[in-house]
Amino acid sequence: MQLDHDQLHQLLALLADSDIQELKLEGDDFRLEVRRNLPGQAPQVIQTAPLPVAATVPAAAAAPAAAAIPSAPPPTAPAVRSDLLEITAPMVATFYRAPAPGDPPFVEIGARISSGQTVCILEAMKLMNELESEVSGEVVEILVENGTPVEFGQVLMRVKPG
Repeated sequence: MQLDHDQLHQLLALLADSDIQELKLEGDDFRLEVRRNLPGQAPQVIQTAPLPVAATVPAAAAAPAAAAIPSAPPPTAPAVRSDLLEITAPMVATFYRAPAPGDPPFVEIGARISSGQTVCILEAMKLMNELESEVSGEVVEILVENGTPVEFGQVLMRVKPG
């Protein structure tokens, strides 16, 4: 059985819309446990074997260490003005505003950005991915703190086009 990154996100989205509190999924080469809203526990996903995107994991590579990833839907952002465009996270990752600690941020509120300009870095699985804006305009909101984990589809910034 294979489970790629997109399928995992679809599964978590379906679970978020259901009353299911706990799910265990096992394949030949992985085991995935999702628990939410259990008394005294924060929502979590426990993955007991590495889960690469679009590839299977050899059974011998199973590790006892577990990685915790929030399974709740992305935090809701404040009410949206209809004239603003959103820059969203294309993956589950850690959000960084600057290229390195101590460096100035890629963008600030009030900054003018253009399409193709790097607006942040998303770190996923020890890879630093520069996120380029698909819109041009003025940054009016930055909704995520530096070093914060983000979910797939979570709004990172809002831009006034122009």
